[in-house]
Amino acid sequence: MSDKKLIQDALREKVKEFPTQSGVYLMKSLQEKILYIGKAKNLRNRVRSYFLASIESPKTRLLVQHIHEIEYILTKTEVEAFLLEASLIKKHRPRYNIRLRDDKSYPYIRLTWSEKFPRLYLARKVKKDGSLYFGPYTSGGAVAGTIRFLNRTFRIRDCKDAMFRSRVRPCLTHQIGRCTAPCVKLINETDYRFEMEGAKLFLKGQNSKVIKALTQKMRDAAEEEKFEVAARLRDSIQSVKSILEKQTVVQDSSDVDQDAIGYFGDERGCLVETVHVRAGRVLGTRSHFLPHVDPQSLHEEVRDWLVDFVNQYYEDNFVPDEVLLPTDIGPDLSKLMEQVLQERSDHKVNVRYPTDNRGRGLLEMAHQNAESHFARSVSKSAEKREGLVEIQTRFQLTKIPMRIECYDISNFQGSETVASQVVFEDGVPAKDHYRRYKIKSVSGIDDYQSMKEVLTRRFGHDEWDEPDLVVIDGGKGQLGVATHILTELGKTHIPVVGLAKARTLGTFETTEVTASEERFFLPGRQNPVVFRTNTEAYQI
Repeated sequence: MSDKKLIQDALREKVKEFPTQSGVYLMKSLQEKILYIGKAKNLRNRVRSYFLASIESPKTRLLVQHIHEIEYILTKTEVEAFLLEASLIKKHRPRYNIRLRDDKSYPYIRLTWSEKFPRLYLARKVKKDGSLYFGPYTSGGAVAGTIRFLNRTFRIRDCKDAMFRSRVRPCLTHQIGRCTAPCVKLINETDYRFEMEGAKLFLKGQNSKVIKALTQKMRDAAEEEKFEVAARLRDSIQSVKSILEKQTVVQDSSDVDQDAIGYFGDERGCLVETVHVRAGRVLGTRSHFLPHVDPQSLHEEVRDWLVDFVNQYYEDNFVPDEVLLPTDIGPDLSKLMEQVLQERSDHKVNVRYPTDNRGRGLLEMAHQNAESHFARSVSKSAEKREGLVEIQTRFQLTKIPMRIECYDISNFQGSETVASQVVFEDGVPAKDHYRRYKIKSVSGIDDYQSMKEVLTRRFGHDEWDEPDLVVIDGGKGQLGVATHILTELGKTHIPVVGLAKARTLGTFETTEVTASEERFFLPGRQNPVVFRTNTEAYQI
């Protein structure tokens, strides 16, 4: 009997002792790395299903072959299991889970409504802090432009809180008529909030009320012969109308915030598109490419990864009033997802597969966007793969370096040493794994001891996967140091290369050194490896 068969038989016996209540289970490899994190209403029944002979999913069968240990965390309810699962996946990023990757956070407009004199910010995370959040928007530039427009239109303060509290006289923004100067009490809280109400209505999409209020204020100012004020209000009305003309309207006079989710793909992966509709107007779309998901698989698998996507997507993002799904996940699971999203947002959420014309129209919009963006994402993913394969070949690695970690030691004025850790997964920056280490055990400049401390601390993090390649910023000397340290740590199976720059001539015509060349040094090799600048491997 094979070792894998013995391990699976032992796991089957262990699972028989699992509790029948809700919780989260963690499947681990021989090296105690977390391979998969799942949630269950009944832990025993759910985990036991992985070891059935009738299981059809190739991905699940492959997962089971690598499992050496299964642990679990009990929760009071199934809703708590969903919330805990999303949090643990975000922290550990298991190989067999759906992992949402984005090179930047979604930009929102944050209105600090709980403050005495609120203001508008650009925010990257939605928090339960008493503020109102609007978005997500397509770019940080769009958010900044909208905030500038609202500040000027409704004369909202744009100063930071520290400056606001320390002002003794109005600033230049007030003098040019773009702020009501609440910092020196030239406007009371009631009147200031009346101005802010206009900005809030605009962000909520209640544009007819905004225009009506501004029009009335313009007429009042004209009757009082405050013609400069009336002219400013007239310009504000035109600005509001101009912005509204650029937005796609899918339903008039709607206060409901919606997200419609669509997907498109094949055996190469799946692109999931989310269309954000706020108060009847399309605010923007977002794409997530899932390279290891086949949308043409069994309905149960599609349902499972779709639910996982929704659970992870809304852990940090704004939860709308309604989420439209591209497939029917059933009434029980829909109700459960509504409870999960309500727990995150503190408001009622409707999760449904639409049968009405308007809902189907939004899903069709999401599907068309997914199909349009799929080819580009597949092409980009394929290019990254080609670059990683070239790195494997040129560095003579035993496997494709799906996870690359880069380290650099910096010294500041000879007294403080700091190390940086930059991580690439599948050829894409994994910014949530970036780290900065302040060297604690080394006094003065000692790159050897500094590198030893950094690598020792890094490989003490068992929740991270081991890298397939370590890149050290430095030439042969630093490479030798890093190789020796990895040997001391018992990590000789992890390949390491050194990166150094060489000054070169700009062109064959110039005599002055005007450019630099990236050179990679490998252990036991005299000449460095150099990549052409137009290759994907060089770009990675």
